[in-house]
Amino acid sequence: MTHNLFPCLWFNGQAKAAADFYCSVFKHSKIISENPMAVIFELNQTKFMALNGGPEYKFSPANSYVITCYTQEEIDHYWEELGAGGTYGKCGWLDDKFGVSWQIVPSILGKLMNDPEKAPKAMYAFMQMTKFDIEKLSNI
Repeated sequence: MTHNLFPCLWFNGQAKAAADFYCSVFKHSKIISENPMAVIFELNQTKFMALNGGPEYKFSPANSYVITCYTQEEIDHYWEELGAGGTYGKCGWLDDKFGVSWQIVPSILGKLMNDPEKAPKAMYAFMQMTKFDIEKLSNI
């Protein structure tokens, strides 16, 4: 028997608003079910639960969601949409308006970091960035 595994995001009365927001950002998304306590939704075939749990717990960057992007257009989209009303950090990290942390990462980063000659240059370059710039990284 296989058990489904998916994250539960704890909100203070904003579960439905958060699920609607995330579904508006991701093209392939939908609300699966909802009740006053929880909303089950799907983003790009990944299932989530948004729970109206109360004010006891807050989000932190210790738990973040990585979005692998193949084009600068994708990076720009997620950076602007998820970051609106939130805070931007370094190296592709942002916290959205609900406090959830996201990493908007170009797909080429893994290849660069696995190349012993390019890794130090890539690391230096992306440590200077907030939003990743694929063109700059590609020219390393």
